[in-house]
Amino acid sequence: MRTGTRSTGLRATFRETRSRSILKAASWRILGTLITAGLVFAATGRFLLAIGIGGVEGVLKLGFYFVHERVWNTIDAGREGADPR
Repeated sequence: MRTGTRSTGLRATFRETRSRSILKAASWRILGTLITAGLVFAATGRFLLAIGIGGVEGVLKLGFYFVHERVWNTIDAGREGADPR
């Protein structure tokens, strides 16, 4: 659970749901892939090359992110009230 300040200036407590985190991760990955494809297209002028590199980059980074998350899931650093393992 996190605490945050809303635009009203009042202190509010909110929880990041799993579905919200998934949507945020997906939107961030899509944005990153579009930026990569756009940069490749700007540098080469080759649309299919840009789409290919963007697609490969997106899939690879999605896999690496999954592994990264699973590794961090085994680390207690920075957790409050984490159970000792």
